[in-house]
Amino acid sequence: MIWRRSADKNERRAQAHALRPGVQDNSAHDQMRLGFDLDGTIADLHGALALEARRLFPGIDLAVLPNSAAVDDAPAGDTAADSEASALSIGALTSRQQRQLWDAVCERENFWESLDEIEPGSLRRLYQMVRQHRWELMFMTSRPESKGDRAQLQSHRWLMKHGYETPAVMVVHGSRGKICSALQLDVLVDDRPENCLDVAIDSSARAILMWRGDEGKVPGSARQLGIGSVKSMQECLDILEQLDRGEPDQGGVVDRLKRLLGLGTSARRRRT
Repeated sequence: MIWRRSADKNERRAQAHALRPGVQDNSAHDQMRLGFDLDGTIADLHGALALEARRLFPGIDLAVLPNSAAVDDAPAGDTAADSEASALSIGALTSRQQRQLWDAVCERENFWESLDEIEPGSLRRLYQMVRQHRWELMFMTSRPESKGDRAQLQSHRWLMKHGYETPAVMVVHGSRGKICSALQLDVLVDDRPENCLDVAIDSSARAILMWRGDEGKVPGSARQLGIGSVKSMQECLDILEQLDRGEPDQGGVVDRLKRLLGLGTSARRRRT
């Protein structure tokens, strides 16, 4: 399990979170403020890297290609691809081969526009829901630059192509939790457990973990911090729609979302 080596660290983070004093309460918004990750959550980077790896290294078994990997498992280096390489490690390849793979990807013209949508139609549905419910939404990604246009512009055009007509995109690095806190987001949807842990620790937002694998392998630290998981974008969007229908006397956004994800609720954190 890719998270085993980080278990002790995450347990310490969970304990620190439990002792953490109140952080900013974002529940006063009339409409929800959402953040969505791109690669592994909406965009199929996994498939694109597998195709490129097959081209570069014929005969290598890529059946073990994971959707996400811990930062500790990624190859080290000093190129622009390091930030995204830390998000996806290919166990069938050596560190040198992984570096060659990322170098090849970044040499491709407008690579980020070539990806498929993991669940075709989900972005169009998300856009319709944002319009209908008057939500605010920010897409976040740590994509390295490829040849062609900037990663932000490529991502913007990709989202429009797949049905999200007015996207706002940030290419960000560092703690997603601190970003969520600065933007006063209510919910972040991400496929990387470490990003969800950052959100739980560094903000009052609620993280939803996009976990398409074996539910039994969801990191225990995520459950300890009250992070719920979903298996698909469609399941996630169903939950967000139910969340928006919540009555005022059913508590704040955080408590309602925890109920929908089958998690225990706790007293609302004090505003600071």
